[in-house]
Amino acid sequence: MIHLVEHFFSIQGEGRYVGVPSLFFRLGGCNMRCVGFGTHITAPDGTTIVGCDTAYAVDKEHFASQWRAIDETQTLIDILNSYAIPYSVDVVFTGGEPLLFASELAPFVEYLVARGHRVTFETNGSVALDFDAYPAYRECTFALAVKLSNSGEPHHRRINPKAIDSMATHAREAFFKFTLQASTIEDAQAEIAPIIALAPALGVYCMPISDSKAAIEAVCLEVIAFCKMHGYTYSDRLHIRIWDAIQGV
Repeated sequence: MIHLVEHFFSIQGEGRYVGVPSLFFRLGGCNMRCVGFGTHITAPDGTTIVGCDTAYAVDKEHFASQWRAIDETQTLIDILNSYAIPYSVDVVFTGGEPLLFASELAPFVEYLVARGHRVTFETNGSVALDFDAYPAYRECTFALAVKLSNSGEPHHRRINPKAIDSMATHAREAFFKFTLQASTIEDAQAEIAPIIALAPALGVYCMPISDSKAAIEAVCLEVIAFCKMHGYTYSDRLHIRIWDAIQGV
């Protein structure tokens, strides 16, 4: 069974495929909480949750009542076909941490790959994936949003070298995506360098931590300067630039 938080047709806002029309499936549940990112979200019971900008897809205790339980692949296919979209539009799984549901999603991924969709998983890179058991994942793209210490998560939870190497080796495509903030940007390279050394052939994208247009504006120039210094690619958060803090777009 998977927990579906929301689905929506929009454009990719981050990473290598910024601006590409994409159908998003956001799944609920994560193996991290990332309280260091400091975003505050109010739960249905009025509790203030601190974490990433999608804490509503992470905190099962407070948000599970808003998640939809799905235990049949056909339900996901029906959702896909309910949209009036190009036949082979990009499909993006995000979260939370979507690879927690790799086995449950495998039949749907096989269906999408067979139809010619580019399938992207936005993952924190800490969950190992069995490419032999689920060969359809070899045809997918993995945006490895590996967390740095600014997430508040301990190193042993954030960094899984075997998982990163496996996705870099076996997937059709993978790239790194790091979230930076002004207070820790001076020390970020010391953390990023050993991570990207695990898969040196992959592209590296850096983007500002943000849950609003104002937050992007506050740090984007520093992130751009960081990218120029180290030869990385700057990634804006286009969906936040356009829709600010609105969810489901």
